[in-house]
Amino acid sequence: MTTLTRPGLRPANPNFSSGPCAKRPGWSVEALKAAALGRSHRAKIGKSKLEQAIELTREVLKVPADYRIGIVPASDTGAVEMALWSLLGERGVDMVAWESFGSGWVTDVVKQLKLADVRKLEAGYGELPDLTEIDFDRDVVFTWNGTTSGVRVPNGDFIPADRKGLTICDATSAAFAQPLDFEKLDVVTFSWQKVLGGEGAHGMLILSPRAVERLETYKPAWPLPKIFRLTSGGKLIEGIFKGETINTPSMLCVEDYLDALQWAKSIGGLAALIALADANAAVLDRFVDESPWLGHLAVNPATRSNTSVCLSFTDGQVAALDTDGQAVFAKGMVSALEKEGVAYDIGAYRDAPPGLRIWCGATVETSDLEALLPWLDWAFATQKASLKAAA
Repeated sequence: MTTLTRPGLRPANPNFSSGPCAKRPGWSVEALKAAALGRSHRAKIGKSKLEQAIELTREVLKVPADYRIGIVPASDTGAVEMALWSLLGERGVDMVAWESFGSGWVTDVVKQLKLADVRKLEAGYGELPDLTEIDFDRDVVFTWNGTTSGVRVPNGDFIPADRKGLTICDATSAAFAQPLDFEKLDVVTFSWQKVLGGEGAHGMLILSPRAVERLETYKPAWPLPKIFRLTSGGKLIEGIFKGETINTPSMLCVEDYLDALQWAKSIGGLAALIALADANAAVLDRFVDESPWLGHLAVNPATRSNTSVCLSFTDGQVAALDTDGQAVFAKGMVSALEKEGVAYDIGAYRDAPPGLRIWCGATVETSDLEALLPWLDWAFATQKASLKAAA
């Protein structure tokens, strides 16, 4: 029930941002005391920590042994663009998009790479395109979890094992929270600041043997900047996938990522991380089911994200507002919650329909989400009272 009375209980941690996300429970700067600060990343200690980050990623994420894992520049964006510029052009490509980041990869391929043979399979916020229309004889680029729409693919069953093209998957808000079917994925990218609550600027690039074969047998028609180059003399630069990074990484961020991976192992690994995200998303699901003013942006329950949960207004008076009016309403709610210190950074992404976006990844405590819910009702009631007063 919505009420103008402030709730008594507050979340212990009000960080519900969809990236950078909340740090793991119990985190403090003490976790970084062993960082190799002031040392070269090429020194034995630096390289050792980078190698450990790759090995722990493989272990926790359950990456197949014959897949390469590299730490690359510029977060998930850098990892995706490295794959697009290095691998595409050998055959036609299907670009599958249903939210802003997927649409950004379409722009890269159509307007920057200017590939001639591109098909766009797109859907609006809240829905998936028809995945049966994808031609896997072509290369395919898609996001596993649409961070800005709260819509994910339900599984990898739509991808055939005998595909001829490569599948390039932006998995940045899915990795460590949703089961990734690596046998169906040739390129997987993500960044540290999502599900494990790491720091920004570093991307992860995971390549299947098929992707490596493409790199070693196909040379793009366009020049590649240094930070995109994965081969030398027609052969994969193996060092990139053994901790010899292309540019200088932050060893402080590396230490933080190692801490997050060790925490993940300590609580039960990938299965436990997925279970935590599922439990958190279920808290919001129950709230939405009982709410007279809030709904899921994702239309189909089977495709709703368990990390970046995107919510829309269903209250008649608010839903009747135009887009700008709904955006003002949402901004008022978000501002009120931030001023109270109970929720930070939960507004919908700037390109998405107006509403709320609440992160439910594994580093968020379920008890904090439960404490947040009455505050959502309070913020809605407060903002609606202001709306009525202005009418």
